[in-house]
Amino acid sequence: MSDTISDTMGQAQNDPARDLEGLLVITLEHAVAAPYASGRLADAGARVIKVERPEGDFAREYDHLVKGGSAYFVWLNRGKESIALNLKDPADQKLLTAMLAEADVFIQNLAPGAAERLGFGSTELRARHPRLITCAISGYGSDGPYRDQKAYDLLIQAESGLCAINGTPEGPARVGVSVCDIAAGMFAFQAILKALIARGRTGEGRAIEVSLFGAMADWMNVPYLQHRYGGITPQRHGLKHPTIAPYGAFACADGKVVLISIQNEREWQQLCAEVFGQADLARRAGFDSNDARVANRAAVDRACGRFFARHSREENIERLAAAKIAYGRLSDLDDLTNHPQAHFATLETEHGPVDVLAPADRIPGQEPNLGPIPRLDEHGPQLRQEFAAEPD
Repeated sequence: MSDTISDTMGQAQNDPARDLEGLLVITLEHAVAAPYASGRLADAGARVIKVERPEGDFAREYDHLVKGGSAYFVWLNRGKESIALNLKDPADQKLLTAMLAEADVFIQNLAPGAAERLGFGSTELRARHPRLITCAISGYGSDGPYRDQKAYDLLIQAESGLCAINGTPEGPARVGVSVCDIAAGMFAFQAILKALIARGRTGEGRAIEVSLFGAMADWMNVPYLQHRYGGITPQRHGLKHPTIAPYGAFACADGKVVLISIQNEREWQQLCAEVFGQADLARRAGFDSNDARVANRAAVDRACGRFFARHSREENIERLAAAKIAYGRLSDLDDLTNHPQAHFATLETEHGPVDVLAPADRIPGQEPNLGPIPRLDEHGPQLRQEFAAEPD
């Protein structure tokens, strides 16, 4: 294992693709959450070896829409090395054991208890390798009555209460991306970075657990606090904010939709006076505070909607911008593809180059340097040779 991350910092020369250079990460992963965490480590220059089943990570087969590859797999597995192992085979178990003896970080999101049954649980590994940082990602964590329950993103969206506040008054809805998986992957990435910093000070690794349920429960704190302490249970409002008004979508004369966000009374007064040309609306009974407007949301939205319906979306936006009112357009995926603020990066895949939306963290003047997408077992032969166990 490398002694500390600082061993390589002097060589990194402020290149974000080399921040974690020299770090070895072994992943026993599939689907989304663990690949998200390890993928961000790979983006930062860590050497990430992805251990797959002989048939491959099942996310490879989610779809074949990206030049024959899967959208999720292409997004989450750039810059990794792939080796296919059958961990019921003693020889392959021995190979993984040899790899972990050299590793700085081990990430796994197997079914509950599977890593332990194979001999690769955190307790056993940390006893053998005190400097190793282990990260186990699961649906519900290692304790509690649901610990052995299999879990996937939509199931956790429902269990965590997210679906109860997402959708329209007519019914709940799934968030359109795998938000629980992604949240868990983000928490895992953060926790691993914290553990690496701590290891640089203490020399000791750490066992980390992240659950999809725990990740989304943390993100649910605002509605939870409102419900528990304020006696207000957020309802499903579609494209409206549950506790701020006006804050949502309004149809314009050209059939397009504009969204506005009012954050305080000053902005509400500016909206009424400078956009609507009706300053007295801000002082009308039932309209003169956010609490009152939320209680009278239907009337507030009707009053706002009448003004927006008189003009095209771009005309409304011109007025909103002049009044310094926050606004947005209801974009579809074509709009996103052509959005002037969108940044892209190119990945190499076995079927040719693919443009992806670039990571959100950027260093001005530097373009992201993202690694290629590995074929299944692409690096197997050389990895088997590199980590060949010494003869008994």
